Amino acid sequence: MESKTTTESSDRRFALLIDADNVSARYLKPILNELSKYGTVTIKRIYGDWSDVRLKSWKDALLNNSIIPIQQYSYTTGKNATDSAMIIDAMDLLYSGNLDGFCIVSSDSDFTRLAARLREAGKLVIGMGESKALGPFVKACDQFKYLDLILDHGDLNEAEGNAPAAPAAETSARAAAGDDTAINRDSIGRIIHGLIDEMDDGTGWVRTSRVGDQLIKRYPDFDVRNFGSKSLNKFLTSLAELEVEERILANGNPIQFVRVKPVPKPVKKPAARRTAKRTPRQKK
Repeated sequence: MESKTTTESSDRRFALLIDADNVSARYLKPILNELSKYGTVTIKRIYGDWSDVRLKSWKDALLNNSIIPIQQYSYTTGKNATDSAMIIDAMDLLYSGNLDGFCIVSSDSDFTRLAARLREAGKLVIGMGESKALGPFVKACDQFKYLDLILDHGDLNEAEGNAPAAPAAETSARAAAGDDTAINRDSIGRIIHGLIDEMDDGTGWVRTSRVGDQLIKRYPDFDVRNFGSKSLNKFLTSLAELEVEERILANGNPIQFVRVKPVPKPVKKPAARRTAKRTPRQKK
């Protein structure tokens, strides 16, 4: 099987598998836009019970975007048969050998093991769902995108800078529960500080691209848009404890470095001159 690290991102072939029972049709545009950044979507399938009137909003969007609906009846009340159909199809596609990655669109943690299995096979796994997605599923993916946040803040003006650390309520609750996939405004500075210390070659400066790569590897749901920024460099610049510097290479290309601002050394006050006390002469 082809390794996910040997294929250029523009040439990657993806299968898009959408759980219609757990994702609203209003997220379709963000889903397609996000996935197009990673490669070409060669397979698009969406799973659900299309006799259910709740999925009517999806029907109009499928034809215009060449997405194949897969019918899966709900055989038992309270049981989701869609999950099983998606998992079976994903494994069939995996063994076809024609794909470099998978995009699983759902907020359901039942797909955690599927995501892990696809990664074990060397495939790039992009997860997408709402902020209610649980930590195990988020962590099982190479990257995870919060669709509700992308939809709400995708067109955020950088100058406003007022987007919450995202999604603030959910990540704070997950962090309090000991979930180390939760990354928010309170923890991001400490996390980046630690990464810079790890990668420091002795100069204190680290390439911003290396910091970004490590953030995504360790925290699959990290996205600078979660913090109201549109680029990694602008986000790092917005953190008061960091300093970003641009350098020009010999070929004329710019490259950015980041470091933790050095703590200013306290200014030593000059020691006060000690004057010898004169003892008064005793009168004879």
